[in-house]
Amino acid sequence: MNKSDFEKALREYIQSSADNLVKKEAALRPDLAGLRIYDEPLFGYAYAGDPYFTEAKKPGIIGTHFMAPEEWLPGAKTVLALFLPFTEQVREANGRNMEWPVEEWLHARIQGQAFQDTICRFTIDLLKKEGFSAMAPMVDPRFLRIMPVSDENTSNENFNSNWSERHAAYAAGLGTFGLSKGLITKKGVAGRYISIITTAVFEPEQRPYTGVYDYCSFCGACERNCPAKAISLEKKEKSHHLCSMFLDSTREKHEPYFGCGKCQVKVPCEFKAAVV
Repeated sequence: MNKSDFEKALREYIQSSADNLVKKEAALRPDLAGLRIYDEPLFGYAYAGDPYFTEAKKPGIIGTHFMAPEEWLPGAKTVLALFLPFTEQVREANGRNMEWPVEEWLHARIQGQAFQDTICRFTIDLLKKEGFSAMAPMVDPRFLRIMPVSDENTSNENFNSNWSERHAAYAAGLGTFGLSKGLITKKGVAGRYISIITTAVFEPEQRPYTGVYDYCSFCGACERNCPAKAISLEKKEKSHHLCSMFLDSTREKHEPYFGCGKCQVKVPCEFKAAVV
């Protein structure tokens, strides 16, 4: 399967799937039935043996618990990363209330996550039909979603997992990190990521950046937006503990929904890279 045909099949599936729309019976408001969650995706590719995946095992990046692609899938050749940008309707709605997540964003966070899992399984099946092995850490039983890790370089306690969608996207050339620790792509920071590890060979392009924060201007907009006061421009840090506590409070208010995303809207990098 060539890269062009592969991307076309995935793009058409994502844009035509009913799972990319809020269903009438699930809508938090009647007018949200049919709300489209994701725009067209961005694709990126990395060699499974890219040295960056070894770097990710270092303390202060992710840590020794990070599993490299070969550990997830013996014989892995390629890591595919997708950025799924939220639609303008989702983004603009969440920018109108900077204290609590709005219903559009809650749908995007929860129904959007469910659709991410579905996309992963569709992609795995697509590759397997072509004779390749494939897996997605996001839907693998070995995936640990949250693991508190003490960062020796700061007083901050980081919450990370044994795989990172954002770090995979960085390795695949999709973008660089911002002050909020979101990944800034050419379609901005407001969206979600998935990654697939496969034995198929898709030639990656050279990463168009060298620094971890190359696309961030450190303008401080995400710090000003953050209702949890979890982002510090002065320290260039984000307190994942404070962020997590605020997310818990949104879950209490909107059970079974939760979310925030204020650092991803009403910022210069919302839907484009502010620095290139």
